[in-house]
Amino acid sequence: MTGSKIGVAVVGTGFGQKVHIPGLQAHPRTEVVAVYHRDLQKAEAIAQSHHIPQACSTIEEILSLPNVDAVSVSTPPFLHYEMAKSVLNAGKHLLLEKPTALSVEEAKELYRRSLDKRVVTSMNFEFRFVPAWQHFADLLASNYVGQPRLIKIDWLVSSRADASRPWNWYARKEQGGGALGALASHTFDYVAWLFGEVDRLTARLSTAIPSRHDPSTGELKPVDSDDTCTLTLELSDGTPCQICISSVTMQGRGHWVEVYGDRATLVLGSDNQKDYVHGFKLWGAPIGQELAELEIPKPFGFEQVFADGRIAPFIRVVDQWVLGIDRQESLSPSLKEGVYSQLLMDLAHESNETGTWVTVPKW
Repeated sequence: MTGSKIGVAVVGTGFGQKVHIPGLQAHPRTEVVAVYHRDLQKAEAIAQSHHIPQACSTIEEILSLPNVDAVSVSTPPFLHYEMAKSVLNAGKHLLLEKPTALSVEEAKELYRRSLDKRVVTSMNFEFRFVPAWQHFADLLASNYVGQPRLIKIDWLVSSRADASRPWNWYARKEQGGGALGALASHTFDYVAWLFGEVDRLTARLSTAIPSRHDPSTGELKPVDSDDTCTLTLELSDGTPCQICISSVTMQGRGHWVEVYGDRATLVLGSDNQKDYVHGFKLWGAPIGQELAELEIPKPFGFEQVFADGRIAPFIRVVDQWVLGIDRQESLSPSLKEGVYSQLLMDLAHESNETGTWVTVPKW
């Protein structure tokens, strides 16, 4: 990939340190020139340990740096809207973690600003860039399964299963916490990518662990965000899609997508609980045959595999972002796709509160 280097500032140093910084530093076209943390000493320590020239404790300072062309934001969801808005207003290109914001209105506002400011955006919907998922998408596009009769998605992990895990923003619905935001935001994106738009949905959100200890006060505090989501979607072609997502399932089976069609069945899945990208395999069976593992074609393979499975697909997200910057247009997955995922999240909350099916409006 040729072209000039793009100076990127990293905002958000949890997931940002684990994935964004190493991914951006490994990419041939991006250079991490600054890092933000609200605590300047922490920002300086992170900058030093990752050989980043500039450390900042305000977004304004980050955006005033002349060598910052673009910003990646990987802070908790409740900070996304204001931070992303500042980045867009400054005319900087934006790479944003999911979920997009706290509401579809916020997400749409960010999308409109990105168009007004003519900046290139990308969302880190990384499953689109995992080799097994890309082969899965190719087979679906080539009509391997024929007309789908049922789509079944299980994403059952134990990341929040330990009741002694501390209370934080993830426990708070108003701050974008919960399994719906953390996991279903991905699912809503890949359902649209793989199978098309959703016509209507119904959702039940529940909380198995109702309180957790707040380490800052030592008190037990209530959890009002969901840790389990059961959803049924009806796609625009009428296909039913059943989804069960939970972050509190001890020995959960992992992440599986099953497609049952009139010509064949496809099963994509991973039981890896320690890394949600490593371990995906794909099985297929034309009608009348046994399920057999399908080889992933070499062109889909990663050029480099990292100990943390999230880095390699993130680099492919950066590929799309950089290609978009070169072309001066946002490529999928961008804020446009982020709006759609957020819309389905909002409607899932509405369905849960009303106990009804909710029709998905066109936008």
